Amino acid sequence: MDIVYSFINVLVFILCAPLYDGIMRKITARVQSRQGPPVVQPYYDILKLLGKNTVNSADNWSFKLAPVAAFASIIAVVFLVPFAFKQNFASRYADIITVVYLLTLGGVSVLLGALSSKNTFAMIGASREMVTMIMVEPVLAMTLILGAVKFKSLALQSTMYSVTSFGYSASIIAMMVVYLLALQAFVGKQPFDISEAEIEILEGPFIEYSGPNLALFKFYMMMKQMFYAFLFIAVFIPFAETGYYIVDIVIQLAEMLGVFILIALIGSTNPRLRIDQAVKYYAVLIFISICAVGLSVKGF
Repeated sequence: MDIVYSFINVLVFILCAPLYDGIMRKITARVQSRQGPPVVQPYYDILKLLGKNTVNSADNWSFKLAPVAAFASIIAVVFLVPFAFKQNFASRYADIITVVYLLTLGGVSVLLGALSSKNTFAMIGASREMVTMIMVEPVLAMTLILGAVKFKSLALQSTMYSVTSFGYSASIIAMMVVYLLALQAFVGKQPFDISEAEIEILEGPFIEYSGPNLALFKFYMMMKQMFYAFLFIAVFIPFAETGYYIVDIVIQLAEMLGVFILIALIGSTNPRLRIDQAVKYYAVLIFISICAVGLSVKGF
């Protein structure tokens, strides 16, 4: 039965990720006094792209493999996480190192595809994406390591849902603040959509992609957004467990909606940062996250 929970995870994320993206688009439009697209527009976009022909501007295996690898990496992450408080077959054999590895693999796949295209705008986007990965991934790692230190285990269930069982100590509060401050960078939204920057570098890493390959990349980005929203809920506010699986799914989806509303409000009211400004910002977050882990080691 445990394996069924893994497949339900994937199904829920695939069905809901475009919906959350559509809600963010609608909120952004309203804040900016626009009508905006319908909430279901991301579904239309994905289906339209899947129905188009693929134009391979670069005839090499890495350019063609990158979208598949990125999408597969986020599917693997979703497959193994204990969504809705339910540990599944995959999560019993995975740990936080597996999650960090798979999320990094998705980012590396984006870099691989962009660099393989040999497009100038794509390469600029790839360089910015690389900087973002190097500076932001440590914050993700420290968030999960904090749980490992608190619970003395690398297991996913304990590092996600059991961190706050010790109460909201100084280290947990500091890490929660850091995660919220890094959230826009995790999901690639303003003011940290630097690698895509439509007005500056025309979607950056994805400029040479079209058809189903672009659909895979867009779906990858949507599901990654949903995962980071889920991770915040699971680590820092893992409450409202009812013991009924379907009810817990609905509650967590509702909590994640609140995170997406926050992302949309911040993104629609803040201008994009320059890459040098972003790097200084990331450095502060890394420093605070390391301090938070240090505090947890000391029992604070």
